[in-house]
This record gives sequence, structure tokens and C-alpha cells, in this order.
Amino acid sequence: MGRKSTSEKNVLAQASILMAAGILVRIIGVLYRSPVTSIIGDEGNGYYSIAYNIYAMVLLISSYSIPMAVSKVVSGKLALKQYKEAHKVFRCALIYVLIVGAIASLFTFFGASILVPDSQTNAIPVLRVLAPAIFLSGFLGVLRGYFQAHSTMMPTSISQIIEQVLNAIISIGAALLFIRLFAGDNEDGVPVFGAMGSAAGIVAGVAAGLIFMIFIYRQNRPYFHRHYMQDAAKEESSYREIFRIIFLMITPVILSTFVYNISTTIDQTIFMDVMDYKGMLSDTAAALYGVFSGKYWVLINVPVALANSMSTAMIPAVSSAYTIEDYEECNAQVKQAIHFTMMISIPSAVGLSVLAYPVMQVLFPQKATIDLAVMLLHIGCISVVFYSLSTITNGVLQGIGKVNVPLRNAALSLFIHVLVLAGLLYFTNMDLLALIFATMLYAFLMCLLNSISVRKYLGYRQEVRKTFVIPAIAAAGMGVLCYIFYQGLYFILGGALGAVLPVRLLVFVCLMVSIAFAVLVYFVLLLKLKGVSEQELRNFPKGHVLVRYAKRFGLL
Repeated sequence: MGRKSTSEKNVLAQASILMAAGILVRIIGVLYRSPVTSIIGDEGNGYYSIAYNIYAMVLLISSYSIPMAVSKVVSGKLALKQYKEAHKVFRCALIYVLIVGAIASLFTFFGASILVPDSQTNAIPVLRVLAPAIFLSGFLGVLRGYFQAHSTMMPTSISQIIEQVLNAIISIGAALLFIRLFAGDNEDGVPVFGAMGSAAGIVAGVAAGLIFMIFIYRQNRPYFHRHYMQDAAKEESSYREIFRIIFLMITPVILSTFVYNISTTIDQTIFMDVMDYKGMLSDTAAALYGVFSGKYWVLINVPVALANSMSTAMIPAVSSAYTIEDYEECNAQVKQAIHFTMMISIPSAVGLSVLAYPVMQVLFPQKATIDLAVMLLHIGCISVVFYSLSTITNGVLQGIGKVNVPLRNAALSLFIHVLVLAGLLYFTNMDLLALIFATMLYAFLMCLLNSISVRKYLGYRQEVRKTFVIPAIAAAGMGVLCYIFYQGLYFILGGALGAVLPVRLLVFVCLMVSIAFAVLVYFVLLLKLKGVSEQELRNFPKGHVLVRYAKRFGLL
């Protein structure tokens, strides 16, 4: 029992490190997209999003899944004390990304005109700017996965923050610089050159993250060497065998992740083609898609990043437990991960819906599209829960070696998703709402199919009341009180300071106070409804502090 508790604490601690970094990274991402959108406009955002989605698709195929695959294979070797084998996997993974990353990067640069939809040729130069980041991302992924396998998420977290900070600085600066140097007085060139400058920030960020990870690896080489000398394996695998293991592991994971995420690229292609068929101007279609991807999707991905962090932190523990056939521990890790993720994603979805308008006012105040962006967030906020749950269950299945199962589930979900999206776009005038409903359906199907698969292969029975029902009730209560609190606070401060403070600053102050109020209310309701036990609370980072305050105020 003690070992299990320690293991759960370690996973939660490592997940919390990644979550804290993930929250900060996403907040930086949201904040810097606001000035970038002001510089390049919704049209420029559209070109950037089109190029970025294609870049992400190529990255998925080449090296996006490398951290997870390396983490899974290496953690399995470490669980068996096969330290030399683990280091061989690391070296082979570096060779793999060197070859595959170079090919993918060159293909993206020279084949940009083929990859970009015919109606959106202005996105071609933006995609070419992004191409070098594909090559660099492979090496960065291998290093992150290697450290994650050793159950330390700190290097990954810090490198993510460094990557995003430099990305934000360069994106804004390069967007302004490119416009000044290349667009000049030509207003039509502002969206294109601005988007190219914004894309340059991604390349700079990845390069900075890679430099940091190389430095950390060099600092930890003595530790890895000591492990290397304590190897307990009776015989070593050849490099050929290691490459075979990596290939057999990475290929289905890449295909699964590719199918899981390619829906975004398919969505934009179908949307652009149908809008072009219906006679919509290309710049108008790009601007509309810019609202969906550059505003709605950016905000939805903030809480989903927490699920990604939990999934990443959970995989080594699940993989190790499954390798040594400790199925009770494996199921305990899955239960904890899903429970913890739902406790965060459900109130996040409610909060985004309730505070949609002030959030958009602060981050994306463009008056022409703010009502549209708010409507998308109101309707699509439930996607946070679906994507979070499907991400966690994907990680579970990959962690126990069933890498082909998420691929099959994602392919079936994608097929249904494409049929629904194409039908809604062709036969209705829903436009962006069609994208919202289709993506919600896709994420829901992934949740359903993955959950069935986890139950099949692990015998896992999902607890419903504490994981879903109580967080939903607590979040609903939080949402009602938060809405009333925000409106009241805005009314009071608006009357007292409305003549002094700019509207955007006033909204920002009310929003921050309301978010803090909402967090407190949700925490109180969750404890009063017994949605989390004292032991579970103690397993959280700084859990003893939370327990002490909860008892002081009679919540436990």
C-alpha cells in the first residue's frame, strides 16, 4: 500500500510539474496570439493556421510521437534494469529522427505548393518558414522522452517554457519586421508577411528548447553512466534489434497520433474547398477559419494541455507496471489519471462558456468577429472534456503496448467525422458551426471507443460518480455563481472606475478576480460533495497544505 501511494504521489507530482508548465505555456501562447492577431489580422491568422496545421501534420508523421515512444520503450527497459539497452534505444532514436526529420523537413519546404490547398496559395511561404522546425523537433523530442522515461518532467517543462517564451518574442518582433521590410505600403502583403514572421517564432522556439535539452543532457551524463555500469541484463540486443523495436513501436504510435490529429488538416481542406465551391472569396474564408483556429481552438487547447501533461507523466508508470504484470497498480494509475483530469477539464469547460465574452474582450478584442468567436466558445466548450478524456485513454492504450488500438479507433472516428462535416458544409449554411459540431462528434467517438478498449485489455471499470457526476455538479454550481459574481463586480467597478479605466483593462481586472473566485467555489463544492477524499488530496502536490486549510474551514 505504501509503495502504491508513493507511486501515485510521484506520478501526480510529475504530472503537476508538466501541468504547471503546460498552463504557463498555453497562457503565453494565448497572450502572444492576441498582439499577433492585431498585427496580421484574422486573414493573416488564417494563412498562419493553414500552414501550421500542415506543418503539424508532417511533424506528426516524422517525429511528434517520438517523446512518447522513447519514454515507453526506455521506461520498460529501466523497469527491468536493462540500462545499456535503454541507452541504446536513445542512440537509435537519435539516428531515426536525423534521417526521418531531414526527409520530412525538405519535403515540406520543396513540396509546400502541393501540401497547401489550391485556393490558399498565400500560405505557401508561411509553410516554408516552418519547415526547419520539423528537423529540429525530432532531436528535441528524443531528449524529452529520455528524461520522461527516467520519471523526471522538469527538463521537459523548462524546455517547453523556454521554447514558448522565445516563440512569443520572435513571433511578434518578426511579424512587425517582415511587414516593415517586405510589405511596405502594400496593405495586401501585410497578412502574408506578418504570418511568415509569426511562423519564424516557432523555429526560434524549437531551436532554443533543443539547446537547453542538450545542455541538461550533458550535465546529467555522469548519472546515466552510473546506471549504465549497473546493468542487470544477461545479454544485449543488437542495434538491428533495437531499431526493429523502435520502428515497431514508433510506427503505429505515429500512425495513431497522426490519424488522431489530422482531423484539423482535413477540416481546413474540406472547409476551404467547400467555401470556394460556394463562391466565398479566399480571403474571407481564411479570415473565418482564422477565427476558428486562432481564437476558439487556441482557447480550447489550454485546458486540454493539462490532459496531455497527465498522459505524458502517466505513460512510464503504466508501462512499467504493465511490464512487470502488476495490473492492480496499472489500473490504479489509470483511475487516478482520469479522475484528476476530469476534476480539471469539466470546470474548465464550464468556465470557458460562462466567461466567454470577457475572455474574448481581453484577448481578441477585434469587434468584427468577437460575437462569432464567443458563440463558437459557448457551443464548443464541451470539446474540452471529450478531448481530455480521449487523450488520457490514448496514453493508457499506448502505455500498455496496444498502439494499434488507438489507431483503429481514431480511423473509425475520423471516417464518421469527415462524412458528417462534409454533409453539414455542403447541404447547410452552418459554416464554422459545422466545424464545431463535427469536431465535438470526433472527440466523443474517440472517448467512447478508447474507453471500451481500455476496459477490454485491462479489465478496467470506470468509476462514474466521483469522476464525472460530482465534478459536473460542482462545476455547474461554480458556473452560476461565477457568472453572477462577474456581472456584479463589473457593474460595481464600472460605476466606480468606468470613467478612469479603459474598458479592456476593467474587463481584465473583473475577469481575473472572477476566475480566482470560481476556483475557490469549485474547490469548496468539490470537497463538500465528497468528490475527492482526504488521501487523494494528500497525493496532490502540496496536498498536506490543502488538507490543513480544508479542515480548518470545515470542508473535510
